[in-house]
Amino acid sequence: MTADDSFGRLDDDDYPAYTMGRAAEMLGTTQGFLRAIGEARLITPLRSEGGHRRYSRYQLRIAARARELVDQGTPIEAACRIIILEDQLEEAQRINAKHRRAAQSPNPPATA
Repeated sequence: MTADDSFGRLDDDDYPAYTMGRAAEMLGTTQGFLRAIGEARLITPLRSEGGHRRYSRYQLRIAARARELVDQGTPIEAACRIIILEDQLEEAQRINAKHRRAAQSPNPPATA
């Protein structure tokens, strides 16, 4: 990948553009916090060729939500579980809405 290719990916929410130090700085937290939510499997940062953790903007938004819950007194493990459940609920609601729209369609798709 060339420098021009990398620059073009900065708008990509999934591009791992941030080092652990920069991510912690942006979130106003510690690198240990990022390691903890990684160990809880809330986010899995990509690794550079040298083995350093790299975070995407999407992962930073998730980490910011975890930090918000922890700042309110929620233990890290519980905060991670809450966020995972919130994500699952959002996905289920999206699927349900899709099925509702299909059922209300004048020509519902045939089932096998």
